[in-house]
Amino acid sequence: MKRPKLKKASKRMTCHKRYKIQKKVREHHRKLRKEAKKRGHKKPRKDPGVPNSAPFKEALLREAELRKQQLEELKQQQKLDRQKEQEKKRKFEASFGAEPSDVDPVKEEFVQHKAKKAKLAKQHPKKLYCQELKKVIEASDVVLEVLDARDPLGCRCPQVESALLQGGQKRLVLVLNKSDLVPRENLENWVNYLKKELPTVVFRASTNVKCKRKITKVKERRNIPFKTETCIGKEGLWKLLKDFQEIYGKAIQVGVIGFPNVGKSSLINCLKQEQICNVGVSMGLTRSMQVVPLDKQITIIDSPSLIVSPVNSPATLALRSPASIEELRPVEAASAILSQADTRQVVLKFTVPDFKSPSEFFASLAQRRGLHQKGGSPNVEGAAKLLWSQCTSGSLGFYCHPPPSWTLSPHFNENIVTDMKLGLNLEELEKNNAHSIQAIRSPPLASSILFQSSGMTNGITEEKDIVEELPKQKTRKQEEREDLEAINSDQESVDEEADGSGSNMSPVKETLTDEQSASNIDEQSAQSHVLDRKSEEKEDAYDFSTDYV
Repeated sequence: MKRPKLKKASKRMTCHKRYKIQKKVREHHRKLRKEAKKRGHKKPRKDPGVPNSAPFKEALLREAELRKQQLEELKQQQKLDRQKEQEKKRKFEASFGAEPSDVDPVKEEFVQHKAKKAKLAKQHPKKLYCQELKKVIEASDVVLEVLDARDPLGCRCPQVESALLQGGQKRLVLVLNKSDLVPRENLENWVNYLKKELPTVVFRASTNVKCKRKITKVKERRNIPFKTETCIGKEGLWKLLKDFQEIYGKAIQVGVIGFPNVGKSSLINCLKQEQICNVGVSMGLTRSMQVVPLDKQITIIDSPSLIVSPVNSPATLALRSPASIEELRPVEAASAILSQADTRQVVLKFTVPDFKSPSEFFASLAQRRGLHQKGGSPNVEGAAKLLWSQCTSGSLGFYCHPPPSWTLSPHFNENIVTDMKLGLNLEELEKNNAHSIQAIRSPPLASSILFQSSGMTNGITEEKDIVEELPKQKTRKQEEREDLEAINSDQESVDEEADGSGSNMSPVKETLTDEQSASNIDEQSAQSHVLDRKSEEKEDAYDFSTDYV
């Protein structure tokens, strides 16, 4: 009998074996790390957050916190809405014995309301603009009418100013924006002309709210968080708003109105020193009113652009209409603008040869700027779009002369003019304007283009005055595409009929096909007879007995 073991076997091993196991384990781990590196699996990096040297750190953190709160509130509201809908559905099923498969009336009503609202917004965007403008005028104590300094009279709307006067004790101030695009003398003349009627402020909004160029050094980033030095006239406007606040003796609301691309949103961004409102070269970016608190006593309201009446001149419609250039027919719109400009100065500005017609100018401008179509022909439409975009944006400097003699506007009287200036320190306002004019780098008179103003621009303030737009006509490409689709569908139907058996064909179709085949045979025989006859005539006409030299 074998003797049993009294104790367990020892786990001890030789050092050679232990070191060999450790080496194998290290090689295995190294192999796993290498494969993971090839696959690209890396550890998730921790979000470092906003660095202390970053500009607008507090504003970014505040925006992120507000965004987080809004998302939480939205989720909570959606949850409550779902609970309410479920309760209504249960009540409806309990009262009427409806089955779960039935359509939810609350949901159906909500969908119909949403579709109706979307359809209304799509059909009548101008009516929504009128509604938003009325809200801004009713909520404002002081209204700033922003004017383009290149054509101040053309940026004024008598209908809106009349509606302001009827709204009660409201103050109206004219703000001459883009004043760096006109010569200094011309700017002084316009200020002297407009201040006889309403308080006028010279302003130059900053186009660079945030520094767009990349800055590598941290010190430079700290020194330039916001380009306030490019904004001119802000102190004078702030002082004027403070005066209005003292006159009213309460917190005031300031509305900003004007035609497209005059710089309403840029003015608000300069006063707030933050990128609050969307700005851009394209027209009609602001589509609804936006409330921006400047401080505890002053709140400013951004509004959508004024709607231009179709009774205005073609040049006014091209410069002030918020529609795109494609809808305005680029060549016609740019030709209307070109007709109001001085020909000699246009030739010097764009360095093109003298022209007799707008089409000749656009062809020369296209060749000068390298705008060509297929085949090397000048792109006239592209040159027209270029001129139109430069006139509506702030890239082209042109100016208008004020009227030779000052006359009071028909919708104003002396009492209204006195009330608008009541309680204001006009001397200090003139000093601020003079300081702003001296601080602005105005272009020389030789590099600017003289433009003939068409006077005040008529606008639309009532929804009933908006003309219903006709549906857009189909372009030639769309018509060709539709015709091609129709031909393809017809061809498919013909192929499907051809693939079917002859027994399935109706007797009417059989007779039609027989007649068509018979007619085709007759046509072919007639064509062959005509050809034979022509060949016989030719053979008869040629005489082989005579020699032709």
